[in-house]
Amino acid sequence: METIWNLGITLIVWFQGLGTWLVLPMKLFSFLGSEEFFLVLLPLIYWCVDSNAGLRIGMIVLFSSGLNDILKLALRGPRPYWFSTQVKAFAAETSFGVPSGHAQIATGLWGMAAALLKRGWASVLAVFIILMIGLSRLYLAVHFPHDVLLGWTLGALTLWAFLAWWDSVAAWAKQKSLGQQVGLAFSVSVLMLVFGAIAFGSLRGWVLPAEWLANAQQAGVDALPAPVTLSSTITSAGVLFGMLAGLAWMNSRGGFDSRGGFWSRVIRLLPGLVGILILYLGLGAVFPRGETLLPYVLRYMRYVSIGLWISAGAPWLFQKLNLARKTKI
Repeated sequence: METIWNLGITLIVWFQGLGTWLVLPMKLFSFLGSEEFFLVLLPLIYWCVDSNAGLRIGMIVLFSSGLNDILKLALRGPRPYWFSTQVKAFAAETSFGVPSGHAQIATGLWGMAAALLKRGWASVLAVFIILMIGLSRLYLAVHFPHDVLLGWTLGALTLWAFLAWWDSVAAWAKQKSLGQQVGLAFSVSVLMLVFGAIAFGSLRGWVLPAEWLANAQQAGVDALPAPVTLSSTITSAGVLFGMLAGLAWMNSRGGFDSRGGFWSRVIRLLPGLVGILILYLGLGAVFPRGETLLPYVLRYMRYVSIGLWISAGAPWLFQKLNLARKTKI
């Protein structure tokens, strides 16, 4: 791997040599693949644009994110600025580097959006955004070229699987009772956690190379490497269970229809996003943090709550306020 890493460093040094004027645009493209961006975009689509499209995009993002977290723990690749002081760290990450989560998730999200829109311009725009998000991660020195290439590949495979099987799996699940649907959602969530725990367990006794830590410190970033954690996997698994369980409950009550007048759609955002902020920031401030069982359990509950709010709590509130109607999805 040393040879591959060194070749990657050479490419990144050349890329960064094009000038610091690229820092801002590359950070903007990188933001389009970030968790914060998804946390706002996905509820907005689900609540205000098209609930069916929002569900599909949300599921592909969560599955891709969970897979990415597991593979990061299994493959244990460094970030470029951990490995070499030749590159400039224009951003900081604490997790392992391979595969690139931004590249993988962006391929699924923007690819699914293009598939749903079924327009040539949407496909061209999706490819451009996916390409630029991947390149931004190289320029910012948080990923090697092979991290991005693997991320794109996994994202494309995940997208293909969703496009091929989503309709048949969704039709099969709809035939189940509410309890069975919730049980299936929990089983999928637990399966993601089990694979994550296996990858996490494989790191028992692993020690972060002193050189990686020293290089990161020399880079002057505000977040040092701390890659041995299950937190990201728990986040994906929790939101996944919450969203699917909430969807099953809403459908048992007649469902949720995101259509409506322009202002009714806009007004939904205020109580919806306030609810997310309370759960995301409020519970995050109250619940203890750490890499032990209790913080992990509470983290799971926190993100289950966020998923439930997105697919059930907020839509139920919108209906009570006469801002939305019922329609199963």
